[in-house]
Amino acid sequence: MQASWGRSAPAPGPRPLPSQRGGCLSLRTAWSGDLGGSYLARDPEGRGIRRPRACGQDGGRGAMRSPKLPGLVLPLLLLLPPPGPVGGAARFDPTWESLDARQLPAWFDQAKFGIFIHWGVFSVPSFGSEWFWWYWQKEKLPSYVDFMKNNYPPDFTYADFGPLFTAKFFDANRWADILQASGAKYVVLTSKHHEGFTLWGSERSWNWNAVDEGPKRDIVKELAAAIRTRTDLRFGLYYSLFEWFHPLFLEDESSSFQKQQYPLSKMLPELYELVNQYQPEVLWSDGDGGAPDTYWNSTGFLAWLYNESPVRDTVVTNDRWGAGSICKHGGYYTCSDRYNPGHLLPHKWENCMTIDQFSWGYRRNAGISDYLTIEELVKQLVETVSCGGNLLMNIGPTKDGIISSIFEERLRQMGTWLKVNGEAIYDTHAWRSQNDTVTPDVWYTSKPKNKLVYAMFLKWPTSGQLFLGQPKATLGATEVELLGHGQPLQWTPLEQNGIMVELPQLTVHQMPCKWGWALALTNVT
Repeated sequence: MQASWGRSAPAPGPRPLPSQRGGCLSLRTAWSGDLGGSYLARDPEGRGIRRPRACGQDGGRGAMRSPKLPGLVLPLLLLLPPPGPVGGAARFDPTWESLDARQLPAWFDQAKFGIFIHWGVFSVPSFGSEWFWWYWQKEKLPSYVDFMKNNYPPDFTYADFGPLFTAKFFDANRWADILQASGAKYVVLTSKHHEGFTLWGSERSWNWNAVDEGPKRDIVKELAAAIRTRTDLRFGLYYSLFEWFHPLFLEDESSSFQKQQYPLSKMLPELYELVNQYQPEVLWSDGDGGAPDTYWNSTGFLAWLYNESPVRDTVVTNDRWGAGSICKHGGYYTCSDRYNPGHLLPHKWENCMTIDQFSWGYRRNAGISDYLTIEELVKQLVETVSCGGNLLMNIGPTKDGIISSIFEERLRQMGTWLKVNGEAIYDTHAWRSQNDTVTPDVWYTSKPKNKLVYAMFLKWPTSGQLFLGQPKATLGATEVELLGHGQPLQWTPLEQNGIMVELPQLTVHQMPCKWGWALALTNVT
């Protein structure tokens, strides 16, 4: 996988190289007359479309709102270093050396578990992958071409999916309640994926957004409000830097990114708008399209984000800010999709992964075996947190705005498990050993201030005895307790190192939880 190109489900074929992209942004309406300040292009299906010039001063809801600054001034200002912060706060310069030195806000490491939501026009065909448009129109993969041929009229375009993205049953309050029940501490919504459709009324995507097309609602605003009023989760947004078929990006690409029309007129204004209007505390960047961070002016934007933005003290960012930045620059590292190294890393990281193993967006053609079981998801969480990471677990709602039953079940199951074992997950630190050397599927976390080590085990031994090779216990001082059980357990030291714990004899109904358990070990080294 070419992680820096943009995150996606496992591709049906090799991930396309940047040079393979083509086409232009598809919009529903084709104009033939000159509207002033726009130019005629062709979408991938050959339909004529008219796009505003780089400054985007016409079209949209009747007429696009004019920028507050003259068209030529705004792009230039976006490249300037931001002014210094008010007061005595540390200033971050627009260099990776300075930005990488920023301390990650403490809440993120304490949270450990978040929910990713992939939702967009790709949820309408809901076939194969959220990369549907690319696989159908650019790569022309037979399964995607046949799907369209068998289910839609010959002249049907991707833009025609827009009105069908109705969000008819979208209830932000219900989503918030389900997310709260999952035990997650933050949520990240795709504000815009590589298709370019924005889930808010972007001024720079004037008839390819959820306010003008499809739902006719500001999805980002509704979910942000529900999350903040009904849950204790932090609200975050995913944003794709590039768009597959945007004509300005393609023109910039053809110049080897010497031109910067697209970031100056589209991407940067949208990022500033998102942050100022919705104040996300996670900004999950993705999709550099093969362009370096200098093309995106990533360091300039991040300096403003950390120095001047309304979320400067609490916002966290990832590492996908340009070709070559992943796993090297930014806030926390993602390194690749479904990244789970199985060992401790020196830098804070996140494992972004999917319940549906083959797609990030909703798939109507998914089989039951395509979804990870709750046992597999708990294992992902335990392994990730033990190695110092956060787990960002993805769901894909339907075009109607429904979190399907299997996704809801997995979320609620995870919440049930965390109600019992959350003490071993939230606000913990990596221990000196991440997993046990004697018994497989045993993973450790710790709370040094409380002199606690947690041993999370995923299989209940039939003998009733759990052998732990890593803890060094002290007779008269060390105590062992099963979370959710409440009574101290008997233990004996092993001949070499470690201890043997006598687990309580419990029936299935007496078990404090299913799918994995946690021991709290006091005063061990």
